[in-house]
Amino acid sequence: MSAEDLEKYETEMELHLYREYRDVVGIFKYVVETDRRFYLCNQVDVKARTEAGDVFFEVSMTDAWVWDMYRPARFAKNVKVLTFKDVNVEELSPPDIEQPLP
Repeated sequence: MSAEDLEKYETEMELHLYREYRDVVGIFKYVVETDRRFYLCNQVDVKARTEAGDVFFEVSMTDAWVWDMYRPARFAKNVKVLTFKDVNVEELSPPDIEQPLP
C-alpha cells in the first residue's frame, strides 16, 4: 500500500467517523474528553483519586460512543478511564426538535 493510498484510506475513515458522530450525537447527554479519547455518553462520573501521593482521575461512563476510527465497535455499555491528565465533561443541550421514531 502506498503512502497516498494510506492517506486516502485514513481520510475516508475520518469522514465516515464524522458522519457516524453526526448521526448519533443527538442520543447522548454528555461529551467527555480525555487526553487520549473523545466520548459521548448518557451517564458520567468523575472521581479524583490519590495513590502514593499522585492524583489521578477515574472516569466511569455508561452507554458510551467512542471517537476512534480504528475500533471495530464504537458503542460500549460501560467504559472506565484512568488518567493523570485533565478530563473535560460537557452536558449537551437537548435537541430543539424531537426526531420522530420510525
